Amino acid sequence: MLTDTTAIAILLVSFLVMILLRIHIAYAVGISSTLCLLYLGIPLTNVCQQMVKGLSSFSLMAVPFFITMGCLMGAGGISDKLIDLANSLVGWMHGGLAMVNIVASYFFGGISGSATADTASIGKLMIPMMVDAGYDDDFSTAVTITSSVEGLLVPPSHNMVIYATSAGGISVGALFMAGYLPGALLAVSLMIGSYIISMKRHYPKGDKFNLKVFIKQLGRSIWALLAILIVVVGVVAGVFTATESAAIAVVYSLIISLAVYRELDWKGVWRVLGDCIDTLSIVLILCGTSSIFGYCLTYLHVPDLAANAIVGLTDNRIILILLLNLILLVLGCIMDMAPIILIATPILFPIAQSIGIDAIQFGVMMILNCGIGLLTPPVGSCLFIGSAVSGVKIERIVKATLPFYLCMIIVLLLISFVPQVSLLIPSLVGY
Repeated sequence: MLTDTTAIAILLVSFLVMILLRIHIAYAVGISSTLCLLYLGIPLTNVCQQMVKGLSSFSLMAVPFFITMGCLMGAGGISDKLIDLANSLVGWMHGGLAMVNIVASYFFGGISGSATADTASIGKLMIPMMVDAGYDDDFSTAVTITSSVEGLLVPPSHNMVIYATSAGGISVGALFMAGYLPGALLAVSLMIGSYIISMKRHYPKGDKFNLKVFIKQLGRSIWALLAILIVVVGVVAGVFTATESAAIAVVYSLIISLAVYRELDWKGVWRVLGDCIDTLSIVLILCGTSSIFGYCLTYLHVPDLAANAIVGLTDNRIILILLLNLILLVLGCIMDMAPIILIATPILFPIAQSIGIDAIQFGVMMILNCGIGLLTPPVGSCLFIGSAVSGVKIERIVKATLPFYLCMIIVLLLISFVPQVSLLIPSLVGY
């Protein structure tokens, strides 16, 4: 047992030290795992074997396709059309542009599946528009970054695919369906928070709702929205797998961006694909090195030790659920989203199952917790992107985001303690 304890310390302490030294997490995971294997005397050929094993998943192949689809759609002139659609739908309210921002993020999330892409694309258009209309710049940025989290819940979310793989082959289609209602609840809660703040600060509202204008904007946006149907309906109906649907969606996105909206030319396509490769290289390296890390955790029985330690604290189910959320929220403050899913799922998923949390429900819980982490210092990527886009200091953005943190926590608690929030739609469609 002494050897196991020492090996666990080498694995975890070296990993934390490298994180504090700002070594990229993909390499920190791989190096700490290699040091642990060296100490245990396990052949280093296992490193290569586990990396290949971690990447040789048919479901995981969907991740590169979904990221590529989001990049093509984001660069293909989709953002402004979705903003116009959202404006025709909710722009008439008090704080109308804040509502437009939130609803546009819900639509855009169904195309990109990425909170950072949402923050960059929607933020570049909406933040200057809101500031020019009389909204405070810190409020405008706070609305943009918090609403971007909707894109993590609304399919096609590549992070849900990563969770499905990490949790042992959970249905991607069920996870996709499970995200719609929580994503809508998050949007409604943020809209309520924005409405209250807008009334207190006397922010303006837009023109009255016009059905003809809405139908016109819907017609302009329909080609973009059809990308969502290709993925979701195809997977749920069993026409094709998540990976096949993602590949088809990439081809569709290319055609729409080049031939329909014509916001992208072939030179722009190559530029977008270059950006995709930069993103995918890190994501896939991380998936490979995390597989080694997971192998070490399993070999050393860390999930069992962690489960016994956490469950040993109390047998109160409510406290255990709150503790799981707290652990994920803390991890979100110091790690990016994909590493948390890949590293924490093998440890926390068995604990969640032991207290009766459904695998789909826990997946939605984890995704939202990680999404909140994207908004918190010191490593919140959406927070930094929002600051870069708006030019507002991070301290002011965090202060302006505090009311929206409360909205998000309320939704998180609903997801955690009311299983049907996540499971209603999957059960209705037969999962």
